[in-house]
Order: sequence, then C-alpha cells, then structure tokens
Amino acid sequence: MPIVGFNFDKILVERKNKITGKINIKQNLGIVGIEQEKLLLGNQDKEQVLKFNFNFDVNYENIGQITVLGHVLFLDESKKIKTILEDWKKKKIDQNLTEQILNVVLFRCTVKALTLAQEVNLPPPIRLPSIEKTKK
Repeated sequence: MPIVGFNFDKILVERKNKITGKINIKQNLGIVGIEQEKLLLGNQDKEQVLKFNFNFDVNYENIGQITVLGHVLFLDESKKIKTILEDWKKKKIDQNLTEQILNVVLFRCTVKALTLAQEVNLPPPIRLPSIEKTKK
C-alpha cells in the first residue's frame, strides 16, 4: 500500500570546528517508533494509517553533525496495520515494508542533508559526481 505522507519534525545542523585533514563521515538511519494515527482523507472519512517515526544522522567526527527527525505515513488495510503494530511490539518488522519506508526516508533525508551541509560549509554527506581529466 502507499506512503501518503512525509514530514520533517526536527532538523539540527551544527558545525563545531574547522575542517582540517581527512574527515570520516558516518550516516545512521533507523525507524524509532511506529504508531497508529487517524488521517482525514477526501470526503470527511478518517483512515487508519501507520506513522513510522525515523531518525537520520550524519556525523562528521568532531567537526559537526546533521540530525533529522520525522515521520512517514503509511496507508493499508486495518488488518495489516494491526499485524504490523503487533510485530513492532515484538521488535520485528516485515523486511519489504522496512525497505520501502527506509528508501523513501533515505532519499528525502540525503537531499535535505546535502543542502544543510552546504549552508554551514560542511562537506557533502555523499560522494558527488565530478569530472576528471582522462589520460591519452
């Protein structure tokens, strides 16, 4: 079933020190909670959706950090929603669903982190394409 919403709840970007030498950049992404929520769709009908809370971090050692908290709203049948919530309480979740949610989060957060890093003069959190001179 579809993802019907994506929101950022908190964004933190911080540059602590000057950049000297090579920097080790580490990223971390995870689902930190799942809860049921009612969402008003269309003609005054409230649909049951799952709210997947996530945390996305980019750590630049002692140079700085980017932290993004947010949530994804996921619509499905009420029976499946109950199953997902029960599985979450047991600390397990369907791998296909996890992949779908985390891919959306990773895409959106990486783009956001790229612009945030540029704003505070941190290196990009991903390797950007570049043109190199070829040898003949």
